[in-house]
Amino acid sequence: MPNIVLDNEKAREVAGILLEEEAVLIRPDKPFTFVSGVVSPVYCDLRVLLRSPKGRRRVSELLAEGIAALCGRDAPDAVAGVATAGIPWAAWAGDLMSKPVAYVRDAPKDHGRGQQVEGGLRLAQSAAVVEDLTSTGASAVTAVEGLRQIGVRADYVVSICTYGSPRADRNFSQVWVRCASLCSVGTVLDVAAAGERITPDQHRLVKEWLATGPMSR
Repeated sequence: MPNIVLDNEKAREVAGILLEEEAVLIRPDKPFTFVSGVVSPVYCDLRVLLRSPKGRRRVSELLAEGIAALCGRDAPDAVAGVATAGIPWAAWAGDLMSKPVAYVRDAPKDHGRGQQVEGGLRLAQSAAVVEDLTSTGASAVTAVEGLRQIGVRADYVVSICTYGSPRADRNFSQVWVRCASLCSVGTVLDVAAAGERITPDQHRLVKEWLATGPMSR
């Protein structure tokens, strides 16, 4: 079940917001090194969107619309954020949709009530999972599995941006989850090139990295 981009026109709008807020940095001449050791010409830090009232409001609106579009008539009872970066987006989208909001840790707490899911979701309810960035999909899959362990149906994941990694597609397919994103890193590159934020050579180099580098596997 491949990770899809919901709407091409809105994807370009989101890409413009990410570039304006410097939430995506494109630097093939001085690449970034991830914790995993991957060397990347592009770096996504969508947490910086939190500083922009106008940007985060619009992205939240589009997330709410995206959840509704992806789920269709199978509307979720609640919106659940992947801790920690997905929590504010789930809260804002859930508020716009007038839905309960929860969040999911990467593991149950080792104290207190020992919960992995916070927000009081109940057996047989359904939840759409929200995260900010889809890379491998591992964090969202962990959230899905945490929800399912307490009897909450979790079949949909929506993110703001995706690398478009085949690995993420495989991870979502293995747990029978449909995933969609508001935009892709490829769209961000195209919008950056069209606005002359990057050169044609930079655009080509990063596109090649997306097509043949670690995110292509």
